[in-house]
Amino acid sequence: MPHSNLNITPKLPKTGLSIFSVMSKLAMENNAINLSQGFPDFDVSPELTELVYKHLKDGKNQYAPMPGLPILREVISDKIFKNYALKYNPDTEITITAGGTEAIYAAIAAFIKEGDEVVIFTPAYDCYEPAILLNGGKPVYVQMQYPEYSIDWQQVRKVLNRKTKMIIINTPHNPTGSVLKKNDLKELERITANTDILVLSDEVYEHIIFDKQEHQSVCKFPLLAERALAVFSFGKMFHVTGWKTGYVVAPSNLMNEFRKAHQYIVFSVNTPLQYAFAEYMQNESNYRMLPDFYQQKRDFFRSAIKDSRFKLLPCTGTYFQLLSYADITDEKDTDFAIRLTKQKGIASIPVSVFYNNPTDNKVLRFCFAKKNETLEKAVQIINNI
Repeated sequence: MPHSNLNITPKLPKTGLSIFSVMSKLAMENNAINLSQGFPDFDVSPELTELVYKHLKDGKNQYAPMPGLPILREVISDKIFKNYALKYNPDTEITITAGGTEAIYAAIAAFIKEGDEVVIFTPAYDCYEPAILLNGGKPVYVQMQYPEYSIDWQQVRKVLNRKTKMIIINTPHNPTGSVLKKNDLKELERITANTDILVLSDEVYEHIIFDKQEHQSVCKFPLLAERALAVFSFGKMFHVTGWKTGYVVAPSNLMNEFRKAHQYIVFSVNTPLQYAFAEYMQNESNYRMLPDFYQQKRDFFRSAIKDSRFKLLPCTGTYFQLLSYADITDEKDTDFAIRLTKQKGIASIPVSVFYNNPTDNKVLRFCFAKKNETLEKAVQIINNI
């Protein structure tokens, strides 16, 4: 194929290959333990894979309805009511999506127009900003407070104006592992009261929360829920990130607009997987065990490296542990992460890449959603640095 000489203007001129792709590729090239990208390396439930196989054999292989299978939406409605005491109508207020990322993009595409401002909290998961820019919006950044990665709501108040269309929150938070408290959600409720500001709540790690804490979903706060689209993920819930299936809940007037965008982005989502999830979720223990399951991994990882030269930062949710290396080297986190991968055989993610401006606190993110033997090998390397 010859090189094209067309004169094009990039819509995302500053965007290149994601840090996750870069570090995973580097890990593969150097045969390193990959604790960078957030995916489990252990087996999926045999029961769940058998359910998928069953529905494949039963011929459930054509398009699902655009909003998702009714039976799955009904199960989700019941689940949310049991967890958060809010009833969403499965016909008009729940949509199955091609993972959390598509859900976030479709929500932004549905509501953000040229010149609209969207507040995001940095360090921020890397899909928010590009989606805002591609739809003509303007990201407005509020930096979380290191090292707890908490939100200063007075700073939020200062950036709000008549152009503010949306605030994006993420709890439990990727990349930091922090968790919003009830007071945070109440403050967000007060800030947005008597405005037309929407809330996009990324809650894909809702069940991966530790130390007996409760997940503070927007669904638990009726006044917030009136203006919110909440995003969830089967991939995070059932260790099947490659299946790229999630869902969104929102009031019917917001969901009507969301579906307009969703239907032209993917139209509908993998049919046999939806049938399988609908069956598998009816046994609540299949997801209620997640906090204890991942806390055991978190506690093992933290305990095993507590005497290393790294400093453990708080981790109250997600399957990511942040480690400060300020006592080890003055290198930039991007350089140190690359060096660890090439020379020590362990891959992580430098946290500075999640900021809009240069912010290097000498912190790396490690994923502990791994088999015990993987973590044991990683611990040996970390303790020898």
